[in-house]
Amino acid sequence: MTELDVTLRDGRTLHVYDVGDPDGNVVVEHHGTPGSGLPYPPDIERARERALRIIRYDRAGYGGSTPNPGRSVVDVVADVEDVLDSLGVERYVSLGGSGGCPHSFAGGARSERCLAAAAIAAPTPYPAAGLDWLAGMGEQNVEEFGAAFAGPEKLEPFLERDAAEVSAATPEQIKDVMASLLPPVDAAVLTGERAEHWKRSSDRALAQGIPGWRDDDLAFVKPWGFGLDEIRVPTLLWQGVQDKMVPVAHGRWLAERVSGVEAHISEEDGHLSIAVGRLGEIYDWLAGRF
Repeated sequence: MTELDVTLRDGRTLHVYDVGDPDGNVVVEHHGTPGSGLPYPPDIERARERALRIIRYDRAGYGGSTPNPGRSVVDVVADVEDVLDSLGVERYVSLGGSGGCPHSFAGGARSERCLAAAAIAAPTPYPAAGLDWLAGMGEQNVEEFGAAFAGPEKLEPFLERDAAEVSAATPEQIKDVMASLLPPVDAAVLTGERAEHWKRSSDRALAQGIPGWRDDDLAFVKPWGFGLDEIRVPTLLWQGVQDKMVPVAHGRWLAERVSGVEAHISEEDGHLSIAVGRLGEIYDWLAGRF
């Protein structure tokens, strides 16, 4: 793995992870909320088997990346293109998980270099016509986004509390911290090495405190800066019916509104289990878009 800091056009720094097949086609991966770009080695091996080069990064305010207060989702497009310029990459496909999904869609809408966009457990924009946006979320997410709707003065103390709990937890305790958000199918995968990685990634994500997490939440509940009707590239959507973080109604809403989307609504999956059980076929789909 190569780690590097890229200076962006506005002078901020983005911390980048360059892994997989160094000569392969490029997948830009957008991590969830909260999160960091720290790669999980077994997943990278799946990419390498498919001759894919994975470019991950800490989103602004997370890990080693400079905060960008007030950012919108669409702002990530310029950040990613600055990274690709620094690496000499001309074209890519995009993959987001959870809070990374809106950023993956942004590439599909606004980046001429982006050939395709994939999303695992994608939230809709807010508001979403005809959708009760919070319905079906676990209690922790309902409280978190209720605070986000109220603004940073309410959100920041909520996130400070949650960040302290996450930081204090051991890998074995993560499931307890996230109890209201984990159906059995997700709790079953958040164990062993994957739980240890989740903890390492969370610690890196929160190295600067909550700026990245706060700015993600605030960006999700205001206009994203682009319309879903601007997405013109092939788009893949995976959504679990048992998901308590991003309820299945979000996936179904998007499946009806993103032009030409290939949508998979999985009865047996939750939020985390898709990235464990379906990643190989998602990489296969992305590899086929070049």
